[in-house]
Amino acid sequence: MDVARLFSLEGRIAVVTGGSRGIGRMIAEGYLAAGCARVYITARKAADVESAAAELGERCIPLPGDIATREGIAALVAELMARETQIDILVNNAGVAWGAEFEDFPEIGWDKVMDLNVKTPFFLTQQLHPLLCAAASAERPAKVINIGSIDGLRINPWETYSYQASKAAVLHLTKRMAARLVRDHIHVSAIAPGAFPSKMNRAAALAPERSAAGIPSGRVGDAEDMAGAAIYLASRAGDYVVGSNIPVDGGVVNAWVPADFIDPSGH
Repeated sequence: MDVARLFSLEGRIAVVTGGSRGIGRMIAEGYLAAGCARVYITARKAADVESAAAELGERCIPLPGDIATREGIAALVAELMARETQIDILVNNAGVAWGAEFEDFPEIGWDKVMDLNVKTPFFLTQQLHPLLCAAASAERPAKVINIGSIDGLRINPWETYSYQASKAAVLHLTKRMAARLVRDHIHVSAIAPGAFPSKMNRAAALAPERSAAGIPSGRVGDAEDMAGAAIYLASRAGDYVVGSNIPVDGGVVNAWVPADFIDPSGH
């Protein structure tokens, strides 16, 4: 068995939304290291996208734009179609959060979050379907990887109502999309990250030791943790994973035990 080939992305073309920073950048960097021929990154702030691409190297191509709208999605798709005849990997990572107390939570806090976190992954995948189909075959399926959150698997202490609902929706949408697109040799799966340092998760970025206190593995995630999961799903190693969600969270969802459940001997 050739393990290097198993996890290689040699020659593949990837698109990572929200790729200028945080989890998206971790994934883009991992894909480049795994051999992707080109990795397109997109985000709303042009300067951030251009800067990130310059730092990641010439195989990383910046495509700034606002994909929270149908017009923005159409513009991105048109640019990709002008440059490529096929796309092997699409990572739907772009997302936004909104927090407010229950009594004051505004409608815009629902609309903005649901549009980018739920509608955009669906409609971007729909519009890129021809390019994904062009790359897909039974021997080497194309991949769509939706980035959810462990907040879609269990609640957190913060009043981020629309964010938590949107991430639960993304994980269920992944299953529905997978059931349809597998017929086209496009395999859809999801990653549910836990605490990773990012602008959205400032606590993990600014106070990692404090954030790690509630994580069974004892630390927040790093770039290799996220890149490893994303490379696995995108490569031959993950070809038989269809519709599944992988929590990458240090054990928060599946291995967390309340302190009062542990007896004095540590068991």
